[in-house]
Parts: sequence; structure tokens; C-alpha cells
Amino acid sequence: MTTGRPRRESALVRSYVVTGGRTRPEGAALDPATLVEAAVIGSAPGLDPDQRRVLDMCRGGGLSVAEIAGHARLPMTAALIVVGDLIAGGQLAARATSRPTELPSVELMQEVLDGLRNLAV
Repeated sequence: MTTGRPRRESALVRSYVVTGGRTRPEGAALDPATLVEAAVIGSAPGLDPDQRRVLDMCRGGGLSVAEIAGHARLPMTAALIVVGDLIAGGQLAARATSRPTELPSVELMQEVLDGLRNLAV
């Protein structure tokens, strides 16, 4: 008797197929917060269905690798590998993420918070 739910083994096999058996992305160092966007307009021949789906997702604007993993229902490692392959192939471009030194100071954030609290009065 089946429960109608996919078996866990099928999800593991799918991830293996999507990544070509790789367990680490090649090339650029990516993290889940890395923002990527489509770098090509129109069709990109030679992509497998998962790569095509990720590329189509990124055509509407930048998405983080974590968002891509969620929308594509891929494990994070598989999403990092697919995105890394698309960046290496020139289909996606990664946008620089903020470094801690580029973030606003605590003092500025406190001033903004105080200003917002004053607006609520």
C-alpha cells in the first residue's frame, strides 16, 4: 500500500543526477546569500531542464541561491552546484554581497530606529 508521498530515495537520486555526482561547486565561491541574475537574453541551448528552470527564475531579477534552492526544491548543495555551473557558463552573473565593513554603523542604525519611533508618536 502506498501513501502517495514520494520516497526519500528518489529525492536523493534526483540530487545526484542534477549535480552529476558532484558534492561541491566548482569555480567561484558561492554562499546561500549570493545574489545571481540572468546574464543572457533569449534561449541558452545545451542546458539541462534544472539549469533552464534556474535560469528562467533569474530572468525576472536577482535571486539569492537560497531562494533558488527553495523555489526549485533542490538541496542547498545541489543549488550551489547548478548556479556555479551557470555562472561558469556565462548564463548567470553573481552580484557582490555586502561585506561587514560596508554595512551601516550601529550608531546610524540607532538614529534610524529612534527616528522611526518618533514618527509613531
